[in-house]
Amino acid sequence: MYDLAIINGKVWIDEAFHRLNIYVLGGKIACLSASRFEASEVINATNEYVIPGIIDPHVHFALGTGERRSKDDFLSGSIAAAFGGVTTIIDFLDPSRNVDELNQNYLKRCNEAKECAIDYQFHATLREPNQSLEDFVFRMEQLHLKSLKIFTTYSDSHRRTDDDAIKTLLKLTTYHPFILIGHVENDQLIDLNPDYPFQLLPLSRPVIAETEEAMKIAGFVKETGGTFYMVHLTSGETIEKIKAKYPDLINQKFLIESCPHYFVFTEDALSKSDGYLYTMAPPLRTKNDQLKLKNNIDYINTIGTDHCSYDITLKHKTLLNQMPLGIGGIEHSFSIMHSMFGDKIIDKMTKNVASIYQLPTKGLIKAGMDADFCFYEMTPPFTIRDSHSAADNDIYLGMRVTTKVVRTVLRGKIIVQNSRFIPHQGMLIKGVD
Repeated sequence: MYDLAIINGKVWIDEAFHRLNIYVLGGKIACLSASRFEASEVINATNEYVIPGIIDPHVHFALGTGERRSKDDFLSGSIAAAFGGVTTIIDFLDPSRNVDELNQNYLKRCNEAKECAIDYQFHATLREPNQSLEDFVFRMEQLHLKSLKIFTTYSDSHRRTDDDAIKTLLKLTTYHPFILIGHVENDQLIDLNPDYPFQLLPLSRPVIAETEEAMKIAGFVKETGGTFYMVHLTSGETIEKIKAKYPDLINQKFLIESCPHYFVFTEDALSKSDGYLYTMAPPLRTKNDQLKLKNNIDYINTIGTDHCSYDITLKHKTLLNQMPLGIGGIEHSFSIMHSMFGDKIIDKMTKNVASIYQLPTKGLIKAGMDADFCFYEMTPPFTIRDSHSAADNDIYLGMRVTTKVVRTVLRGKIIVQNSRFIPHQGMLIKGVD
């Protein structure tokens, strides 16, 4: 007898939906069949679509920057995620200069994540390295960390990695099993004028800072043969320039992540009475930039939320340098993006993430994989009214969508159903060795 049977649903396999029943045993998918078999628990998924659990590759739970701390910790953030069909997140270790700091930051983050209600993994993060980069990568491998984040900016907070180190790391990706990922903005084109009000955030961090730096990194990728993954791309202009000059790299060696907020909001939101809530780095762009971004959705490999929520008391400031940059939204990411782009978004939030980050039991519905599922219905347009984040604001409330997540299953256990969270313990997952 199976532990769980999911019957009558439309199941996402090989980029199409199929009428199949899913049978689960010991937290794994045991088989897919048109036949009916006995199971201890049955989910009747009639009128529901069943896809792999959403994997968010870019979140910041319990992020501490100076005296500020993001509102959602690993428990509250993962509960919000579960309501959105998310079953796995990848967060970040604090930036490290060397192996000793990497060890410390890994243990610290593991302790902070122990109450996470869904499965999780971490990106290592580098800052101003002062030790052999290959030694750093070797230690990452021992800790089962499959990605390393660098910053091409934030020299003011000592997080920037210089060009020579980036080239070295790109070369290391050719013979070590990790991917180099990065926050890509030209440090010299960012204006940190302390007198800038938050409405001038796009002027402080202009599109050209992203585009020029992305083109430079793409050149490094071409030169070294390495692989690079650009996080939170904001502008279609950047994609179009990379496509034009490096058509052989895009979607192959130069991979791209973007975020729901860049598709939903423009810099006009900063002029609203609560415009301070729409501040993040990199910032929102113009309507024209956004249109180019939407037109290039096929060249975006993954969608990450960059979830980093803060309460209004921290965000409601006048000057940019007085406020933390970041927003929430993990709960709504799939509903929003699927409502906007349809089924082409599914693999970008499941299969592609698992493949890039070497999560061998995630991202697909087939025998032997973890029994992680997001169930959703297609409905007439409805208004987003619920938010399960610990933060006291949610910029997506009031949006109209047509995709409604109705149930979430993690390793064969229902964790969200009937608008209710069922407590569950997530696991630290390991990639391919």
